[in-house]
Amino acid sequence: MPFLGQDWRSPGWSWIKTEDGWKRCESCSQELERENNQCNINHNIILNSEDEEIFNNEECEYSSKKRKKDHFRNDTNTQSFYREKWIYVHKESTKERHGYCTLGEAFNRLDFSSAIQDIRRFNYVVKLLQLIAKSQLTSLSGVAQKNYFNILDKIVQKVLDDHHNPRLIKDLLQDLSSTLCILIRGVGKSVLVGNINIWICRLETILTWQQQLQNLQMTKQVNNGLTLSDLPLHMLNNILYRFSDGWDIITLGQVTPTLYMLSEDRQLWKKLCQYHFAEKQFCRHLILSEKGHIEWKLMYFALQKYYPTKEQYGDTLHFCRHCSILFWKDSGHPCTAADPDSCFTPVSPQHFIDLFKF
Repeated sequence: MPFLGQDWRSPGWSWIKTEDGWKRCESCSQELERENNQCNINHNIILNSEDEEIFNNEECEYSSKKRKKDHFRNDTNTQSFYREKWIYVHKESTKERHGYCTLGEAFNRLDFSSAIQDIRRFNYVVKLLQLIAKSQLTSLSGVAQKNYFNILDKIVQKVLDDHHNPRLIKDLLQDLSSTLCILIRGVGKSVLVGNINIWICRLETILTWQQQLQNLQMTKQVNNGLTLSDLPLHMLNNILYRFSDGWDIITLGQVTPTLYMLSEDRQLWKKLCQYHFAEKQFCRHLILSEKGHIEWKLMYFALQKYYPTKEQYGDTLHFCRHCSILFWKDSGHPCTAADPDSCFTPVSPQHFIDLFKF
């Protein structure tokens, strides 16, 4: 039989079975009544004791708790966490699943906050944030926006602390501020989700971060042990040949005169161009010196303006073609395939964005 209470949201009354049928258990209700009566008596004592400070203090405490609760709800530093670190990617309703998966939902579930602490995933997450800033900012929900700027804040603080890859973050913030300036001007078209004042505050925060990174000073480390300058030339040369970014080569070449000499090697820049670009692209943008030699260093930066470079990441998200699940490989997912590894495909940042385009 249904146990109906006075309020449909309540758990209902307690009932016991007797020889005469079901009867309501009075013990619980009587105990609740006694507690209510006791609260009413205490409340009357407070009001009648002419000690209004006690009552006022309770009101202040209640108001303070309410303000903290509202602040927590609206605070951009609060992030939504999920136990599973994977997400099922579906673009239309099926008999088994209704609705579809959005970019904001994926951004909330895939634990990017922990990923930025892993040096293998740091560049991958930054590139992903940069692509979202360029083209997908308007598709983020309110919660996804909070998580986005929360992760961005952690990245900026991490760079300010350990001085790791400030150039990448400067580029990300520059793209984000440029996009926001354009979108805020189009507020009449309702292109942004949320209050326009919140976005203006976020833009001011971005400008503050940019100023902090601009004033970032690299402290010289005092080390009495083995340093990079103590390595033999062939080992330093091998290190330079491992770089896939021309700006990293130039930055390392500024450390010592020896590294500068190695960083200007024409063969080094030729290998870098051949790695990123095809020969047909070379022919369209040849840059020759006065002696007729190809200026590979200048060609690399010229080709970079016209063609995308290859991307290298220590670790990326993976997509399971069998389960249609997006996940970090270390975390795994509940795969039902006989040979799961054969179903996994690495997901580039651009591929991640494309998965959620409808």
